[in-house]
Amino acid sequence: MPKEAAAELLTPKQVCEEYPALFINPQSLAERRWRGTGPAYIKTSPSRAGRVYYRRGAIEAWLDDQTVLGGAAA
Repeated sequence: MPKEAAAELLTPKQVCEEYPALFINPQSLAERRWRGTGPAYIKTSPSRAGRVYYRRGAIEAWLDDQTVLGGAAA
């Protein structure tokens, strides 16, 4: 993946549109943030008003971490 693409910022809505099998809606993505089980994200402010963004590279890295190799225990 080119460096520019990996650094591309996506909104939660865009993440759900591009990865619909994994993230059904922005609320499911927000729950993963809250639980600490989802991809790394950027928050523009610590308050509730802070906007959330995801780097495409962070999503791809998270997907790599979730990948189970054949024959490995699930």
